[in-house]
Amino acid sequence: MISRRLAVARGDEPADLVLTGGRVFSVFTREWIDADVAIADGFVAGLGTYRGRQQIDARGAYVVPGFIDAHVHIESSKLMVDQFSRAVLPHGTTAVVADPHEIANVLGTDGVHWLLDACDRVPLDVFVMAPSTVPASPLESPRRAFTEGDLAGLLRRHRTIGVAEMMNFPGVIAGQRNELAKLETGLTAHVDGHAPGVRGHQLNAYVAAGIASDHECSTYAEALEKRRLGMWIMLREGSAARNLVDLLPLVLEHGPERCMFCTDDREPVFLVDEGHIDQMLRVAVAHGVRPEDALVMATLHPAQYHGLAHLGAIAPGYQADVVVLEDLTTFKPRVVLKRGAEPMHQPIEIPEWVRQTVNVGALGETSFAVRGRARHIRVMRVIPGQLVTGSEIVEPTAKDGVLVADPARDLVKIAVVERHHATGRIGIGFATNVGLKKGAFASTVAHDAHNIVVIGVDDSDMLLCVRRLAELGGGVVVVEGGGVKAELALPVAGLMSDAPLGAVHEEMLGMEKVLRHNGVTWEAPFMCLSFLALSVIPELKITDRGLVDVNRFELVPLVVD
Repeated sequence: MISRRLAVARGDEPADLVLTGGRVFSVFTREWIDADVAIADGFVAGLGTYRGRQQIDARGAYVVPGFIDAHVHIESSKLMVDQFSRAVLPHGTTAVVADPHEIANVLGTDGVHWLLDACDRVPLDVFVMAPSTVPASPLESPRRAFTEGDLAGLLRRHRTIGVAEMMNFPGVIAGQRNELAKLETGLTAHVDGHAPGVRGHQLNAYVAAGIASDHECSTYAEALEKRRLGMWIMLREGSAARNLVDLLPLVLEHGPERCMFCTDDREPVFLVDEGHIDQMLRVAVAHGVRPEDALVMATLHPAQYHGLAHLGAIAPGYQADVVVLEDLTTFKPRVVLKRGAEPMHQPIEIPEWVRQTVNVGALGETSFAVRGRARHIRVMRVIPGQLVTGSEIVEPTAKDGVLVADPARDLVKIAVVERHHATGRIGIGFATNVGLKKGAFASTVAHDAHNIVVIGVDDSDMLLCVRRLAELGGGVVVVEGGGVKAELALPVAGLMSDAPLGAVHEEMLGMEKVLRHNGVTWEAPFMCLSFLALSVIPELKITDRGLVDVNRFELVPLVVD
């Protein structure tokens, strides 16, 4: 195979395919080259003047490497990996680096191995970082906690290239033995970070542990401090956390070095309406970043950081993942080639054991009641467009000795119901800045342990939400006045649909419309809901075990006095 590639490179044999007439981007010099691109056996053989058995006319277009998503949770798209592949490839994304810790929390290593096997049937290159923190913290309840042996087993898989985001940053910084063991497996030294708001001495300790990247920066100052210490910065643009515009000054003032793009968690509505990495390129250029600088963050840099030496460039010996762009403002692909050919998909079989994951304990009409008196309670303040939340101390609204939601004050009830072992355990609290005026909505997608998270102004509607999700085998649902108004089944681990992208997109649009009618104004409301249960992002979160003060990394009572 190599000998034939060399023959094509020398011009002795015709290439399988030649792209002619386009301007070819060199990621190494950030310049445009007028040259043909010769492809043989799925790899680039050479740039220059070539003949081939087939040709693609790229006149007037820009020929660039396929885009690489540096960090993504495929499960958050609510799509199976084949449908995710079909969704992102037309937008020019030809490779992703995925952290499958969502399915790991629900189905353990069996679920991760099944998902990795499924990746063999899609043209999209899916590289994997082995989940490091299952659960995300001891304050969450997954199906079962990962062991060091589980991590080592996943690191031996051929698709696995490192250890995924180290979310228990307090444990790493404190030097806890069980956390440091994940960094010293002897199988890899490549470790992603997750350190929202960590600065100063604590950040120095986190970086000194050998953690090389972070995708949780929400401000320029935070990103700059981390980059100064040598971290790679993943500029994130997810459905619930749109940090890209706020972080672009880091590129504008200091260049694109050690910067790359990632989507982290992006839902079907975002994928269909705006795109994938191509959307980030558009936004970056619209805010003053040179197209050439934006392109290296979408191609070469994630490949270099993740050690994917055969990806990220159009040059001899590199895999022929090629995107032909109409222009450098819309970044609309005219042609997408994967290994030098049009991407082809195969169907994926979903076993029954992957579908049986919602096990809710006995619930009754008073399951969500908060009895007792209180002068003040802790309330979670939702911050739209961010994963961080605030914490407020407010006077509750009481009725007949029960603390209740008060939509007139924008005070709603929030609860997390354990759904893996039918324990019946429920954590209950209150939230504000939600806008909900009536009914309830809920999801089995609740980062990271993926228990059921439900918000409502009516306890009976909250109860119906949970019962309906159990019947569906997982999903998202909106209830009002004792009736289901909209729903989307997610039977694959309670995280993903077995339906095509178009159908999932349509259902989610309908649910978001109902929520807007009921007063919720959040962008990507179900993604936003899912992160209110994540116990490693400040400030106040909730799990099935209760309210979590993330800064103190401990459970705190609802009642303050």
